[in-house]
Amino acid sequence: MSYRLGVDVGGTFTDLLVIDEATGRTFRDKVPSTPHDPSEAVVAGARKLTESAGIAPGSIELFLHGTTVATNAVLEGKFARVGLVVTEGYRHMLQIARSLVPGGLAAWIVWPKPEPMAPLEATIEAPERIGADGEIVRALDEAELRRRLETLRHEKVEAITVCLINSYVSDVHERRVAEICAEMFPDLPVSISADILPEMQEYERGLTTVANSAVRPTVSRYVANLERELTAWGTPAKLNLLRSDGGLMSAEKSRAAPVNLLMSGPAGGVAGAVWVAKSAGFPNVLTLDMGGTSTDVALIENYTPRLRRETSVGHLTVRASSLDVKTVGAGGGSIAYVPELTGALRVGPQSAGAVPGPAAYGKGGTEPTVTDANVVLGYLPENLLGGSFKLDRAAARAAVKKVADALGLGIEDAAAGIIAIVNENMFGALRLVSIAQGYDPRDFALMPFGGAGPLHGNAMSRLMGSWPVLVPPSPGVLCAYGDATTRLRVDAQRSFNKIVSATSDAEVAAVMDDIAARVGAELAAEGVSAADQTLKFEVDVRYAGQAFEVPLEVERQGFSIGALTARFDAEHKRLFTFNLGVPQELVNIRVVALGKAANVGAEEIARGDGNPTAAKMRDHELWMDGKAQAGAIYDRAKLRSGDTIKGPAIVIEMDSTTLIHAGHVATVDTYGNILIRPEA
Repeated sequence: MSYRLGVDVGGTFTDLLVIDEATGRTFRDKVPSTPHDPSEAVVAGARKLTESAGIAPGSIELFLHGTTVATNAVLEGKFARVGLVVTEGYRHMLQIARSLVPGGLAAWIVWPKPEPMAPLEATIEAPERIGADGEIVRALDEAELRRRLETLRHEKVEAITVCLINSYVSDVHERRVAEICAEMFPDLPVSISADILPEMQEYERGLTTVANSAVRPTVSRYVANLERELTAWGTPAKLNLLRSDGGLMSAEKSRAAPVNLLMSGPAGGVAGAVWVAKSAGFPNVLTLDMGGTSTDVALIENYTPRLRRETSVGHLTVRASSLDVKTVGAGGGSIAYVPELTGALRVGPQSAGAVPGPAAYGKGGTEPTVTDANVVLGYLPENLLGGSFKLDRAAARAAVKKVADALGLGIEDAAAGIIAIVNENMFGALRLVSIAQGYDPRDFALMPFGGAGPLHGNAMSRLMGSWPVLVPPSPGVLCAYGDATTRLRVDAQRSFNKIVSATSDAEVAAVMDDIAARVGAELAAEGVSAADQTLKFEVDVRYAGQAFEVPLEVERQGFSIGALTARFDAEHKRLFTFNLGVPQELVNIRVVALGKAANVGAEEIARGDGNPTAAKMRDHELWMDGKAQAGAIYDRAKLRSGDTIKGPAIVIEMDSTTLIHAGHVATVDTYGNILIRPEA
């Protein structure tokens, strides 16, 4: 028997899931994260889960991992000091940047401009020049370059980036400069823009490659340590890491191009949501991944998540494909407080995290959190994780009392206020991925997951008008499920830059075929045969003169520029409500090669008679809609297909808790999904 192990590291918990590839049977667990070294929780959790499931380490073939190591390095500013080599005359490329200041009106007054990841004193000008046509305008002066590179020895750089003008057309100089850097600094990793982002716009290309270098030593150490621990454990499992765009990349490639891992963590949840949506039969879904520290939201249309050509983490925005995920500092560990100046209740983005955690965890936390509010209201029973994790209700009430006293409210009303505010914070993020993108949320189901998502899913659907609420089995480890069920992904792109009237279907198709051969060979080198590969083709289109592009997926067979431009006009109008009367321009052509999908089917559960009494654990009182109400607690493991539960009610399972509001009804489908709708 062979197994695949999916692991997702969150700010509070690390989620693990083992899938039997033959039967689809799953085994899951959650363990507290270890922020000082995430690999500790990963390996310890994997050992614990496999031992309890009776699975030998040697039978695990794939170890699939979503990681936040690169993300945290950027957010915390703990990245490597980067030396940058640019074309002579372009030394201030990162300092000049773009004239875009984030924020609203007059944001430039208060916006602290971040320091470039490659400092000016560690930026070297290479005496060379490649023309826009790829021809050598000025030959590389290697002797002078070596002399200039010597200054980097005094700058204590930990990685080197090479980004030369027009290298996306011809990389001959970049590769030679990289060879010289490797000779002079054999212990330092060297990244070149021709490998990381072979596209026009030198600032975006340079920034992306510098970001890759900045996180490369950290990610390399983490991956190497993880591989060493897996070997010591005795498993031959091949380590793959989840990319920001929802695909997998090998451990070797993750060490070379970690810029593609910046949104690895959130991507796992979206990948898992797609898998669940297909089994449940809901092609259009809004996702709500609420953990202990933050909440990630995304939109899935026709079983396909929206992709962005950019990845944003904090102040950093790089040109790397990622799933269109919005993150807000709202999680179970988000701290509630009342500033003395305003006297208005605030929730987050500060979090109690895994250590000390919410007051209810009994680990020394005293600040009131969203989890504590849920405990006070009776939404969270005292026993979690199958009874292995007990909550301290008295400590939760004592923490929330701080907010209640500051507001002059009762404890329950204060707790309800905390929940209402955190829900509004998440509502804003959901609007950004739906209404702000031209989508009506009423056309979508809402899928809450993560440890805290199902607690808030019903409330969020009431705000959004998105029905049903689709709570998947094991929602607390769905990110790990996404890690375990996604596919290897390799992509490559080429700048094209032609007005549609200046090219032809045949010319574009020839470029597609050339790139397809390249990515196909790269995926074959990872052990994926041509028969198991799936190719996707994308073209970035814009109106001539625009500073941004709209990526569109196209079919290779029967490709038509006319059909592409018509789709572009329709998409541009949906996004921006207008079109321009100027010619369209094809900017970049991209090909994505995907490996074979996991042979894992959804498990059907036993059929019931609609009566959930057998799953009822006990009656339970909870506070809802401003008053105490009688409800009940159900064991999800004992629910059967067709069972119907009227709210208010709570459904508990090992890794999460689902809250059903008064006036709503939950039904269980064939695969164990809980579907919540307003009562007729």
